[in-house]
Amino acid sequence: MARGFGGLPGGGNMQALLQQAQKMQKDMQKAQAEAEAFEAEGSVGGGAVKIKISGKYEVLAVEIKPEAVDPSDIELFQDMVKSAVNDALTKIRENTESKLSRVTGGVTLPGM
Repeated sequence: MARGFGGLPGGGNMQALLQQAQKMQKDMQKAQAEAEAFEAEGSVGGGAVKIKISGKYEVLAVEIKPEAVDPSDIELFQDMVKSAVNDALTKIRENTESKLSRVTGGVTLPGM
């Protein structure tokens, strides 16, 4: 008794499999575009330092209030900038993972 195309179970509907793969590819491209369009703001010190980063990991804006800069404690200022950048990057990463996991069903794909 024949088992279908290539011995695949269920008749091996290759056309349906290809359509499903094409749909997933389109959904993935849409999710990636949405993730790249996302913008996140990282903020520390009650808004003394704000950094805005795009989903493409580009710094879009830096806002520093004068009171955040104390020449006698430049290390604190450097830490504030670093923390604001990391805050924004974490938001970008979480958004990207959320968008892509909706398409992949939570499966991590290489390079994503």
